[in-house]
Amino acid sequence: MEVILTKDVKGLGKAGDKAKVKDGFARNYLIPKGLALSSTLTNIKILEESSKRKVHALEKLKAEALTLVEKLTGKSINVAVAVHEEDKLYGSIGASNIADALKDEGIEIDKKYIVLEEPIKTLGIYDIVVKPHPEVETTIKVWVVKK
Repeated sequence: MEVILTKDVKGLGKAGDKAKVKDGFARNYLIPKGLALSSTLTNIKILEESSKRKVHALEKLKAEALTLVEKLTGKSINVAVAVHEEDKLYGSIGASNIADALKDEGIEIDKKYIVLEEPIKTLGIYDIVVKPHPEVETTIKVWVVKK
């Protein structure tokens, strides 16, 4: 039986691929679990339409990411923190702290877009990468200063 995969199946193929499998495997496993559809003209058209919608949605997300990057390009923010006597931070600065500082500047951004190798633990100036889309990224300056 020939099926069209709706999701990635290890050892068989990726979503949208056609695969030739045994009838029992398709009827008893792939189709009931929603991993595949039988290869008919109607199902092929449905999958083509859904892939067009996905492509359109991805293009829209990329356009939104580009507008966000335009706002962030060249941006510099201050993060004021409490420190010990020897200028050591009580805690550390993470992505959520940077997202909050950007929110105070009027830019809404999800903390998962902020790329930190490790939390910031000392005062100073840092170049932080913001990556709202896999193909789009920018760098902002973060000044960690005393309160």
